[in-house]
Amino acid sequence: MSDNTNLRADQFELYDLTVVVEKISGHCTCAMSVGDCFYLRGGKISMPKGADFCLYALQSTIPLLPAKQRKGHPADWMETDARIICPDPACGLIMRIDRDQLRVLNHDDVSPIPWDGIEP
Repeated sequence: MSDNTNLRADQFELYDLTVVVEKISGHCTCAMSVGDCFYLRGGKISMPKGADFCLYALQSTIPLLPAKQRKGHPADWMETDARIICPDPACGLIMRIDRDQLRVLNHDDVSPIPWDGIEP
């Protein structure tokens, strides 16, 4: 993680993430392929132009994404584990969460609650 001493008190860092299909060991009825992916930048999900992504595979990643955007303790499992499986047992689709670059975000750009300047 970068040295966040250069950040203002109302700024914080999140990793940009790429979630990519790493392996399919069953029959994926949603026509997913190895290499299919989506991106998370701040709080927005996007996909390559013309691509789609299985809703059921996507929903299995969503609870983990905010934690993967943040740097944790090196021994925390969120720092070492990066694979998620689609909830369809016949599919066998395995996705990997890759951390990309760090992004600096401003509190007032992502929250309707005004920043009060009080440090936690």
